[in-house]
Amino acid sequence: MKQLYQMAFEYATSFLNEANKTPIEVSDSARCDLQHLDFSLPVKGTDAKQVIANLNQWVSPATMKMGSPRFFGFVIGGAYPVSVASNWLSTAWDQNTGLEKTTPAVAMLEKISARWMLNILGLPEESATAFVTGATVANFTALAAARNKVFNSAGWDVEADGLIGAPPLNIIISEQSHPTVYKSLAMLGLGRNRVIKAPTDNQGRIDLAQFPSVSDNTIIITQAGNINSGAFDPIGEICSLAEGKNAWVHVDGAFGLWAMASKEFKHLGSGLERADSWATDAHKWLNVPYDSGLAFVKNKHALKAAMAITASYLPTEHAERNPSDFTPELSRRARGVDIYAVLHHLGQDGVAELVERCCACARRFAELLKDAGYAVMNDVVLNQVVVNFGDEKLNLAIIEAVQKEGTCWVGQTHWQGILAMRISVCNWQTDFAAIDQSFQIIQSMALHLTSPNGSAAN
Repeated sequence: MKQLYQMAFEYATSFLNEANKTPIEVSDSARCDLQHLDFSLPVKGTDAKQVIANLNQWVSPATMKMGSPRFFGFVIGGAYPVSVASNWLSTAWDQNTGLEKTTPAVAMLEKISARWMLNILGLPEESATAFVTGATVANFTALAAARNKVFNSAGWDVEADGLIGAPPLNIIISEQSHPTVYKSLAMLGLGRNRVIKAPTDNQGRIDLAQFPSVSDNTIIITQAGNINSGAFDPIGEICSLAEGKNAWVHVDGAFGLWAMASKEFKHLGSGLERADSWATDAHKWLNVPYDSGLAFVKNKHALKAAMAITASYLPTEHAERNPSDFTPELSRRARGVDIYAVLHHLGQDGVAELVERCCACARRFAELLKDAGYAVMNDVVLNQVVVNFGDEKLNLAIIEAVQKEGTCWVGQTHWQGILAMRISVCNWQTDFAAIDQSFQIIQSMALHLTSPNGSAAN
């Protein structure tokens, strides 16, 4: 085992050492070479070291360098070295983190991590925390608790009796809500189309002046961090509209919720703590490995009623906190270990510095683009920049050219009726040098494509 693990360690560290020095985009030849992995399953097994060698030979070169400080395509961050190390260690521990009695250590780490996060995010300390796969399941989990509480208050046990014959339920959602929220509603049987869409302003924030009337039996889904502009809905004011009603306010804060850890940016979420539930993703702005979504629910009993499981063979009694009481899964990895490791490593000031540096880098990107004469389409209030170089054809050509060149990687989006470039700054390694280097590449591609001999110009 030692030789096998040492081999994997050397391959992994070699990949990480080279990741920031090689093109981010995967080459056509590396994509083609993946065919070497596709063969009929052998009748007899293969030596374990050969399996790992094959994976390194063909997969490592065909791996997008998403952990690069110049990867701006999605809001996904990277992974702090301490979280990579803790992830390896927790994989070796191989704990099925469902029950406190059988996995006391990792259950304790989740409990501590939850308390630390509620504190730095300014959320109610009584809130329950669910460690799930990602933001999609975090929204699903929180909205399952919302469904439980609203129906229960209306005299209906939705977990026991289902939705057929249930009282009417209103769902108010931003017209700029992320598609994963609609997916969560569909999985909960609440429907993608049975929603009331609240109009938004030109930055993607819910327009309070046009907000629908809130009646009893209502779930309201707000957004902390628009995926294009980074803007926050007026969550505190929406919570006021829901007061005194059988209503639940949920906050989709997949990346933006982490802004609450910064004194400089927490004003964006003013009143956010008055909501009933919040969803976020630690693999985004906290920069831990994937499979680290989080749902925070103020009403612990509603979450447990929607998620808890019992069986004769499960030792659930006398536990202070069984992790499986709060998540859709019974069997899962110890997600809290990586979060604990990064929070312990950074401390409160370190988390705030990470957020503030990424936002400062986004502002620098926007300033460089504006000074070069390009149109930044959003108010850069957080870590998102949307830029228009002239028209959709040119925008797409520049995006593709930048991606292919490989120094940095940017994404595309549809914003304010146009296909534009989207830049998301979310990586623990990103600094002004990475921004300046990336801007130079973007500008050079834009100048080339708008020159008389450039392909977009033709």
